[in-house]
Amino acid sequence: MKKLFFLALSVVALASCDKMNKESADDTNRERDSLMQVISQKDEELNEIVSCINEVQEGFARINEAEGRVTIANGNRESASTRGIIQENMQFIQEAMKQNRELIAQLQERLKTTTFNAKALEKTIANLQAQLESQNQRIQELEASLAEKDIIIAEQGDQIDNLNENVTTLTEENRQKTETVAAQDKDLHTAWFVFGTKAELKEQKILQKGDVLKTNDFNKDYFTQVDIRTMKEIKLYSKSAEMLTTHPKGTYTLQKDQKGEYVLHITDAQKFWSVSKYLVIKVK
Repeated sequence: MKKLFFLALSVVALASCDKMNKESADDTNRERDSLMQVISQKDEELNEIVSCINEVQEGFARINEAEGRVTIANGNRESASTRGIIQENMQFIQEAMKQNRELIAQLQERLKTTTFNAKALEKTIANLQAQLESQNQRIQELEASLAEKDIIIAEQGDQIDNLNENVTTLTEENRQKTETVAAQDKDLHTAWFVFGTKAELKEQKILQKGDVLKTNDFNKDYFTQVDIRTMKEIKLYSKSAEMLTTHPKGTYTLQKDQKGEYVLHITDAQKFWSVSKYLVIKVK
């Protein structure tokens, strides 16, 4: 009987021990699961924070690149395409700066509730904020420079317009002067000649009562216009020729050709036409 009693106690003790071990294991599993959940939550929080910081840094890099494009375009010769590049990049910079401000604000809100190394996160946010302020200062300076250049360009535009107007005016004046000089030069070197019988000359009122070109009512269209610089001889197609207008001796010759017809040769044009720009020769 005594042995049976001890055996029963042993069975009860083992059963009780198994129950306690099972309860302990369950507690351990629950603690482990809870710990894993905390770790998972921290990892998720950490990933979100790191992702947000990386996005801010990428934003800074894109802004720097856009600044460089604006600076390069700003240094180029002003044109419609250059203005387009500057405006496009400045708009991109403004949008990127706004996005970075919003991301940093999100990090600052996260700092209030995070359990992840708050001091390190606070220092990182402070550095990002400092970068943002520095970049904002550069953008303001760039905007001021562009605004100043717009004023200068506008002033230069007015100056160019004025210069263009002056050039147009001078060009017109020069054209008029050139035409005037050309006309004067033409007049200076223009002369008129005619040869005909006595009857023909009288009919055209070139010869009146024995006087040549006595009045101004003679038929000017009957004369041939010539350039005294190029006209050196006149064929008269007659075996009789008499000069009716006055021209200095020694400035011309009247010679017959092979047919016995007279040809007037002008040897000194300037002196020949110095007395009269009209030449009248009577032929038969």
